[in-house]
Amino acid sequence: MTPLLWAILAYVVVQMSVGAWAFRRIATETDYWVAGRKLGPTLAVFSVFATWFGAETCIGSAGAVHDEGLAGGSADPFGYGAALLVMGALLAAPLWRRQLTTLADLFRARYSRGVERLAVLLMVPTSLLWAAAQIRAFAQVLSASSDLGLEITMLVAAVCVVVYSTFGGLLADAVTDTLQGVVLIVGLLVLAVVLMLDPDTGFRAALASAPAERLDLVARSDSWLVSLDRWAIPVLGSLVAQELISRVSASRSAQLARGAVLTAAVLYLVVGSIPATIGLVGPTLVPGLTDGEQVLPRVAEAILPFPLHVLFVGALVSAILSTVDSALLAAASLLTHNLVGSFRPQQSERTRLRLARAGVVACGLVAFVLARQADSVYELVESSSAFGSAGLLVVMLMALTRSGGGSLAAGAALLAGAGVWAVGSDGRWLELEAPYLTSLAAALGSYAVVAVLEIGWRRWRA
Repeated sequence: MTPLLWAILAYVVVQMSVGAWAFRRIATETDYWVAGRKLGPTLAVFSVFATWFGAETCIGSAGAVHDEGLAGGSADPFGYGAALLVMGALLAAPLWRRQLTTLADLFRARYSRGVERLAVLLMVPTSLLWAAAQIRAFAQVLSASSDLGLEITMLVAAVCVVVYSTFGGLLADAVTDTLQGVVLIVGLLVLAVVLMLDPDTGFRAALASAPAERLDLVARSDSWLVSLDRWAIPVLGSLVAQELISRVSASRSAQLARGAVLTAAVLYLVVGSIPATIGLVGPTLVPGLTDGEQVLPRVAEAILPFPLHVLFVGALVSAILSTVDSALLAAASLLTHNLVGSFRPQQSERTRLRLARAGVVACGLVAFVLARQADSVYELVESSSAFGSAGLLVVMLMALTRSGGGSLAAGAALLAGAGVWAVGSDGRWLELEAPYLTSLAAALGSYAVVAVLEIGWRRWRA
């Protein structure tokens, strides 16, 4: 193995050691899923930042901007950064006050067990796709740092992240997120400084001469409706992400949750602009590159001395591990806490913890299969943000605002949003210019119509 690969594996071992430290401090299911609701400012901020700043920001967005210009960054970093701002400003405090373990808990409390279970079936694929994106990105880093093929590195990546993710739940995740967030920020800043100050890189000249069409945030070939749809997916779809909601619930107070998400949003947008900028000038810095997702690792390898390159690769690994851990925990929490747990509510805490960890392993295996079948990290992330999220967003907002409508209205919104997206997202069944906005309208319309019928039925019976 190469010295760099040894360094990566050593870094992974350090992360696992931190997780093992937290393992002994987990006594209950609440400790495992939401860190006992005791996260302070530092852990809360860096946990949100590091969880959100994953493979798609480093590998996926750099590759998308490399291929499409800044319009390729409509999802990341710009769209997901905007989602954090909306969450912090409007939703973090109301969600914290509900004392949730998962978002599905809100649906059970406001509607019914049936709505809770239906929501789980729609939310779990989102987290699994997100985890698959991180596994694929980790494999890209390993492949770029060694002579191993992508298939082999993907298997190694999957084993590493599954083992890492089963240790200490969200407490371990938050502690390692803080370490990973610092390494990530330092690593990307070092790369940016070297690129800007070293005249031999040609970075400043390439940035100054970037074609005008590559600087547009909206693709010139897209209509305004298509562009709005592309932006709506990351901004609105991410508001129902269990990975983010678990951090809100784990904070010590509503005010802390709000401030942590807003602070993380600013960090995310500032640091996330570095991979996007490198992707923008990537065709000049690394001419002839056929796989855009390799642009960031290749640029770093070409210009950084070995010690700084190790730091940079550590930053990429940090971004990936912090996000994949959260995604696997999110999927497993929904499956074991809300689905399996709803059928067996009398389980002991020991049994719940064992089931939780088994759920993380099972979700990791599924994510590995998804990662092997996808064509790119960016494809996985965009799919994860859109699948089923339109109905979930409508039902969440209705529950938080205590609007009219019961279980039937909520179920209709969930099914309508997912159904319209399923038949219209790829154009095979319906040719929809804006499939996500259409699914959002279908979910909202279905909720409103069925809610009116429910209210009328109750009045008629009274």
